[in-house]
Amino acid sequence: MKIQLLLLMILTSISGNSQSSYSGNLGKYNITLIMYHYKDGDSRAYYVYDKFDTPITINGRLEDGELKLFEKDYSEKKSAILIFKDFKESDKTIKGKWISIDGSKTYPISLKKDFEIDYGNNVEWKTRELIQSNTTEEHYFKTIITKEKGQLYGRISGVKIFEKKSDKLIQTIELDCQLFGIDNVSVGDYNFDGIEDFSVFEASYAGPNTSSIYILRDPNSNQYIKSNFSGTSLEFDNESKLIYEHNQCCAGRSHRNATYKVVDNEMVLIEEECLDYDEKQKDFIEVECE
Repeated sequence: MKIQLLLLMILTSISGNSQSSYSGNLGKYNITLIMYHYKDGDSRAYYVYDKFDTPITINGRLEDGELKLFEKDYSEKKSAILIFKDFKESDKTIKGKWISIDGSKTYPISLKKDFEIDYGNNVEWKTRELIQSNTTEEHYFKTIITKEKGQLYGRISGVKIFEKKSDKLIQTIELDCQLFGIDNVSVGDYNFDGIEDFSVFEASYAGPNTSSIYILRDPNSNQYIKSNFSGTSLEFDNESKLIYEHNQCCAGRSHRNATYKVVDNEMVLIEEECLDYDEKQKDFIEVECE
């Protein structure tokens, strides 16, 4: 219980009330908008045209009741601004404008809040589906989030895979992962076969250590397979076709570095190094890995 209260105090000090999902119209187009606001005014958001299913990141700021979100082009230059005046996180409906950066085009935005991903011991719901900002060329993803009473935070209990444009449900994969912000899915080629895979953030540990669930695309079908890839803070190098793992503990005084290759969709260890800080030498020394 003390740990839960500490986590709640930390989360409350850095974040807003909840993650929110809205739906409605931008001009004549139907859109879905996902937002999360930090107490310092930083706002993380993305929206997707329901017709195209490719989310657009629009981070910005919420200050003095005015929410400004900035859309960028492929060169990372601002191309448009979404403005919501008199914005409150508690509002069930919001109205704003999409304005091109040169001011030549303006479209009205009208949205209703579909749900919140809020937290607290007395909050519960069965399932809520949150569209993710990262997609492959052919598919987009929705995390399935569940929340039980007595559980401080929601958990990701699965992920749904949809075909773009047709919105056909391709597959549902069961998971049990920590909910981390509004965006928990990443895309990459994790087994180096030239085909896009995806991963779901699994958990955060001591220090910078994290883990993810790596889900590989079957090259012969539309299906995905949950891999046996595991490790801490894995990095995938598509040029060398190697996987690097870094694990640190004890306030940064102990490090483990490992290198893997992929054989038949399995991680095979090819090199390992462990370092501990030595007080006498005032430096890290290599030690035997346990």
